[in-house]
Amino acid sequence: MLKENLMILRNIHGFSQEQVAEKIGISRQAYAKWESGATVPDIVKCAALASLYGVTVDSLLKTEKVEGIGTIPPAENGRNIWGFVLVGERGQIVIPKAVREKFALSGGRRLVVLSDEDGIALIPAELFEEKMRRALAFASVRIDGE
Repeated sequence: MLKENLMILRNIHGFSQEQVAEKIGISRQAYAKWESGATVPDIVKCAALASLYGVTVDSLLKTEKVEGIGTIPPAENGRNIWGFVLVGERGQIVIPKAVREKFALSGGRRLVVLSDEDGIALIPAELFEEKMRRALAFASVRIDGE
């Protein structure tokens, strides 16, 4: 719940209780009561906390527990944690239904697989291709225009 998220987010961002309290205009004692669960912030202060941590008010109020890990922090605005999937024997994964619905993924839909050192991401091919076209057009204007 809220108190767990406040502790997790504060620690992730490396803030003390006093620093958070100062940033949102309250006393350290008031903030400490929120983290202990003795009291809860009003909606205005919830909005200030969500803004400070770059999350939504909704995600600030909910906790998500993952077996084997425990409570996980709220995802940043515009980002989501959709759950876990298993990789099949041939490398296939089943994308969760909520993700398929949100991104209108159905059989035959092309996706681009991207990665960095930490993991992979799937992007609809048409979106990726459009962004690449724009980037190349911008680059050609910059090169021609210099």
